[in-house]
Amino acid sequence: MTTHTLSPVRSSERYVILDALRGFALLGICMANFPEFSLFTFLKPEAAAALPTAAIDRFVRYLTYVFVDGKFYTLFSLLFGIGFSLIITHAMQKGADGFRIFYRRMTVLAVIGFLHLMFIWSGDILMLYALLGLLLPCFRHVSDRGLLTWAAILLIVPVFIDLACEVAEFYPARRVVELQACYCAKYGITEENFAYWLRDINDYEGMFQFLIQGALVRVQEFMDGNRYFKVLGLFLVGFYIGRKHMYADLESRRLWLKHVCRAGMLAGLPLSLVYAWSCMNAHPLGLTAHSVLYLLSVYPLGFAYMAGLCLLYLKSKNGWFWKWLAAPGRMALTNYIGQSVIGVCLFYGIGLGWGADIGATYTEGIVLAVYVLQVVFSRLWLSAFRFGPLEWGWRMLTYGKWFRLRNEG
Repeated sequence: MTTHTLSPVRSSERYVILDALRGFALLGICMANFPEFSLFTFLKPEAAAALPTAAIDRFVRYLTYVFVDGKFYTLFSLLFGIGFSLIITHAMQKGADGFRIFYRRMTVLAVIGFLHLMFIWSGDILMLYALLGLLLPCFRHVSDRGLLTWAAILLIVPVFIDLACEVAEFYPARRVVELQACYCAKYGITEENFAYWLRDINDYEGMFQFLIQGALVRVQEFMDGNRYFKVLGLFLVGFYIGRKHMYADLESRRLWLKHVCRAGMLAGLPLSLVYAWSCMNAHPLGLTAHSVLYLLSVYPLGFAYMAGLCLLYLKSKNGWFWKWLAAPGRMALTNYIGQSVIGVCLFYGIGLGWGADIGATYTEGIVLAVYVLQVVFSRLWLSAFRFGPLEWGWRMLTYGKWFRLRNEG
């Protein structure tokens, strides 16, 4: 049977809990990203201190580091790994070459991520997900224990890389930083106007100039944070979860979920308080210690979020709440890109130009409004259509054929 006989997973075959987890993750992604869209992240300390909400902004920022930073991209990465297992299982059930479909799917996602990175927002994560996703089929014959071993190694490796760099006084991203500095000097982007550039420009050309240097900053961030090791490690944990079909029978795993939630909270929450303090104070304990704090706080709390939401789902799986939470999760790509478009329209000079004038408090308030809007929009859209608009295009390019968009009847 050839690949053109394949089709996406039907709505009746979807697992509500996976869509609900994606919907929940979208809220956290928005909370993490919007302080950059509002340009608050780029303000100098004295400028941030002059904002009317300065006192509470610092507390809100601290809470964001405690409960949000890294935790929701952990959740998103786990879900990506689970999704990989679902795609391959679905393809093999149809007797087709699932890996060819998967590679095509990742290629299309990489293109979407590149366009997002270069033309809308330089904080894109999709391109990295797609490129690392291309490596996942290499692990398809690895045993369950092997998958978890590889995942553990990949998640721990960044600590040793940071230790080696700290001891050797070596900075891997130095050349990228130099290239970004040269680019900024060419176009007049300075330390003084950096936080205000996107607010003050009134045409797309100026925005695009900033996005180019932003792409270089993104590469620097990935290198500084050893993000590729972390993401691939989480992909493998998610692939293990998908391979064991843990999402399909949560009731039989209730006790295990309680242990994960309890252990993750007990270990992750106290250490996240220290991790947040380290983030707020430029890593006073050193780079290696900060990396250890990330390892021991972010992942446990991210796993606890997933397990905790699954436990709540078991208590009222037929409730209306889960249908509403799952709706944005079914349209995760559309909503992720949509958050960027909304951020540009609200905070940049080519839109309303609110950037650099509001603090973290108002920014996170806007996040809640944006998220509610996306939940309602997703619910209404899916009442009439089978896929989100970007999901529809992604699927057609993946499978190489036309799919009906409207629901039957």
